[in-house]
Amino acid sequence: MTPTVLLPYQQAWVGDPAEVAVWEKSRRIGASWCDASEAVLTAAPEGGMDALYIGYSEDMTREYIDDCAMWAKAFSFAASWLGEVIYSDEGQDIKAFRIDFASGKKILALSSRPRSIRGKQGRVTIDEAAFHDDLPGLMKASLAMLIWGGKVRLLSSHNGTKNPFNEIVESIRAGRLGYSLHRTTFREAVTQGLYQRVALIQGDRLADKTEEAWVAKIYAMYGETASEELDVIPSEGGGVFLAMALIESRMVRETPIVRRRWPDSFGQQPEGDRRREVLAWCEEELRQLLEGLDATRWHGFGEDFARVGDLTVITVLEEGQDLVRRVRLVVEIGNCPFRQQEQILTYLVDRVPRLRHGAMDASGNGAALAEYAADRYGLARIEQIKLSEAFYREQMPRFKAALEDAMLEALPRDDQCRDDLRAIRIFNGVPKLPNSATQRQSGHGAERMQRHGDFAISLFLADYALRFEGLPGRCDGFISAPRRGADNEELEYASRQML
Repeated sequence: MTPTVLLPYQQAWVGDPAEVAVWEKSRRIGASWCDASEAVLTAAPEGGMDALYIGYSEDMTREYIDDCAMWAKAFSFAASWLGEVIYSDEGQDIKAFRIDFASGKKILALSSRPRSIRGKQGRVTIDEAAFHDDLPGLMKASLAMLIWGGKVRLLSSHNGTKNPFNEIVESIRAGRLGYSLHRTTFREAVTQGLYQRVALIQGDRLADKTEEAWVAKIYAMYGETASEELDVIPSEGGGVFLAMALIESRMVRETPIVRRRWPDSFGQQPEGDRRREVLAWCEEELRQLLEGLDATRWHGFGEDFARVGDLTVITVLEEGQDLVRRVRLVVEIGNCPFRQQEQILTYLVDRVPRLRHGAMDASGNGAALAEYAADRYGLARIEQIKLSEAFYREQMPRFKAALEDAMLEALPRDDQCRDDLRAIRIFNGVPKLPNSATQRQSGHGAERMQRHGDFAISLFLADYALRFEGLPGRCDGFISAPRRGADNEELEYASRQML
């Protein structure tokens, strides 16, 4: 059977209706080629608009115009003229390439200078945007086209983390820019049919008869640059994600932290004894703090789970009238048995007023506690998060933006919490924690417990939770029902709620 002309990732790009779309991509996957098809479909039909193309070299612009001519022929659109034109820009002659269509519209491939597109209108493509000398200037000139119904398209491989193109990508992920974002690695393109397409075009000339050999050869050819050129990971990573000055500027002394680490002998006691001891601790350490929360404001929480070495941390946020999310309570527990972690979580969440949403670490053993909370409070209220590279890539920029924009404040002024946040680093272009412990245990008791960025993850998930709409809080009629087999303390609390 004759295959579809465009592969799935190419179809997604061409079919994107957004005013501004950005594509971070691998090299040589047919991105410019498929964009040329959309340029023809923009300019050639009656009632269309001009399509403008900006590449950083003459060879790029010539190749793009050749692709457009091929698509025009394939689509059977009448072109009245195709060739080179000369524009004068401040006394300099600038070569451009142009196709005029019978519709009266044109495709114009221009130089990489902001002035070249000022005064023009239509759909503009900035190809290999990361390699232009003045991408901010090009964007400033291009966005004016949106006023009269134009569109802007940026597509590029990466050229470092500090490049303006990567800054645009990160701003999109952070929610600061409402642009559409596409991402295609070389392996994703292969999975969607790139090798079969190359084999179809080259036929017997293709030396590598298997997909694996062909992919291996491509990666070997790029060598150390393969991560950036093929895997869409901007280079120069590995640095600290959050500056110390930024973290400390969002800290206040008033935010309480409740810490407790239990000895190994605690887990060997009967469950009833453990439950009574933990209840007494909750009553003494947590009740007054929870009763002090503002019952008129929305709240959310995030939880990072650990059982033995690291800490389970629960961070409670309040959304203020000014929409700023503020930390109101941090609870850190270490070496706490699973059942008692359920008990502490229940005690806390039952007493948080107007609970809108919670996000819990459901990786590894944390899945059990997250599932328990979802069963108790509802799947729509508790989100079970499998922490993955994709989740970090999409959500960490939003978390950083919240701190930078002062939409997330009142972090506890504490050196361990600060160092947890400082432990987030950029690995292969993705901000996340290292695999090993970030702080080692020292001192006695809760003075200095082993940590693995635990507060950072709980705060990250709490911010994620409160940014998303959840169910109405208990002030709107929700009351936690006691679970089956609940003990007297839990039944007594449920009764007080109903009264």
